[in-house]
Amino acid sequence: MNKIKTMLCAVFTLMLVNISTAQSDSSNFAGPYIGMSAAGYGLQMDGSSNTAPDSGVNVTDEVSIGQVAPVTGFEFGYVIPLGSMFLVDIGAQMFSGEAEIGFEDDSTPNTSDTLTAKNVSLKIDNLNTGYIAPTLVLSDTSSLYVKVGITEADITPSGDIDLGADLSGTTWAIGTRTVLDSGIFIRTEAGYTDYNGISAAGKGNSISTSNTYSAEPTIAYGAVSLGFRF
Repeated sequence: MNKIKTMLCAVFTLMLVNISTAQSDSSNFAGPYIGMSAAGYGLQMDGSSNTAPDSGVNVTDEVSIGQVAPVTGFEFGYVIPLGSMFLVDIGAQMFSGEAEIGFEDDSTPNTSDTLTAKNVSLKIDNLNTGYIAPTLVLSDTSSLYVKVGITEADITPSGDIDLGADLSGTTWAIGTRTVLDSGIFIRTEAGYTDYNGISAAGKGNSISTSNTYSAEPTIAYGAVSLGFRF
């Protein structure tokens, strides 16, 4: 992830350096737009469970998963020109797709204690991002941008657990956008989202309140969008 951050900073610096030399017309990009997106998401999620199957003895299990899945969504936004060579793109994206991490207890339950560790899963889906993207106009049809956004996702628990805070994170990306005279545009983008940790604890029915579960997801992605500028 540090390499990606370094690359993003380098691209943004290059954009600032080239603002004084680019000779283009930002009005070709300005205004509202909508688009459909297709993306490949690579999810890395590390998790741990801390359970007490025997009185006074805590057991910690570590879980790590990696998933790659295609997702689809749509986007909308508004591009504001700041001079002939620089733009600010403000918008939102909504993606559908899901990934899941599970914690399983294969041990034989103690019949005298119904609060031993049970099967638990945490499912992540419905990613929504609000973003701002400083953009350098390269030509009358092409532009280069750096994006930063706030991303939220739904968490669906399975098992006798209560969730902590909602899932949210920061998205960083770089991309290009090509706009045709007809208003049709093609956007290509690569980036990643670093989320806050997920935490959960047993409710006390079938899972003890002393049992805790946590996960830290990170998503890297590549996306292509096809849309229309009004």
